[in-house]
Amino acid sequence: MKRIGVLTSGGDAPGMNAAIRAVVRTGLEKGWEVLGIQRGYAGLIAGDGRPMGARNVGGIIQQGGTVLGSARCPEFKTEDGRRKAVGFLHHFRIDALVVIGGNGSQSGAFELSRMNFPVVGIASTIDNDLYGADITIGVDTALNIALEAIDRLKITATSHERAFLVEVMGRDCGYLALMTGIAGGAEAIVIPEEETDPGALTAELRSAYERGKGHAIVVVAEGARYNATAMARHFSEHKYHLGFELRVTKLGHVQRGGSPGSFDRLLATRLGAAATEHLAKNEYGLLVGLKRGVIGATPLKDVVSNRKTLDLGLLELASILAR
Repeated sequence: MKRIGVLTSGGDAPGMNAAIRAVVRTGLEKGWEVLGIQRGYAGLIAGDGRPMGARNVGGIIQQGGTVLGSARCPEFKTEDGRRKAVGFLHHFRIDALVVIGGNGSQSGAFELSRMNFPVVGIASTIDNDLYGADITIGVDTALNIALEAIDRLKITATSHERAFLVEVMGRDCGYLALMTGIAGGAEAIVIPEEETDPGALTAELRSAYERGKGHAIVVVAEGARYNATAMARHFSEHKYHLGFELRVTKLGHVQRGGSPGSFDRLLATRLGAAATEHLAKNEYGLLVGLKRGVIGATPLKDVVSNRKTLDLGLLELASILAR
């Protein structure tokens, strides 16, 4: 092993920079050169990479986002696009690649692995929906950002006796909504994994109002059939009587942009170091992630062929606690 590449792909997550830093510095310590690939798989196809030294990653551990940039790349999903990517890797004499990202990114890593190129993935997505990792880089910070917003909204909601539909990220997975709702003491939670009837939600909010609650918070995942906007429109069109005056707040990409907290910095650092350790042992085609409290590795084949499920029992717990 003489030279490795590192890239970040898909949605950015707080802590990605800490992972980049760990990959670069542990790689340099092993005597390797490290090439940073710009803009994910798009940069890999375009041949957009630059050497990275210890000073290139100085002062980035506390920064959100990714200094390497990220981009969607439909071309990489084609065989011709992947051949171009491998051609770049060989042209620049890169012996192995570290891919930091979520499901789509690790699917790309698996395809490169199938083409016999050495790859190790690092689990990073605020959705926390990646098989092979109990919690991924960025989740803890995103949760705390959403929780702070909920706490602030509760104050104004109580002042005006309002209900807030708070939409958080989660196109296909309701993890952020579920955990934010429980930690924030929400009256109801709406997620893609469980169909929510607007009429039943109306009854919950009306019941909270009649029990004397001064406000109501409903946390809604963006990927739910009735997202926050659709739910509010449905309430209005059917003239549902909630008791509370209703408002909608969408947190959107605010959840991605925060400076990573201590947990994400430490997790990302450990995963980055683990990735280069596996490369040093000639162990490829793996995803490194936190499993049962320790850093472990899962074959990329298993990662892409399995779906991480949400514990829906927590939804019932949230309902009990909201009474």
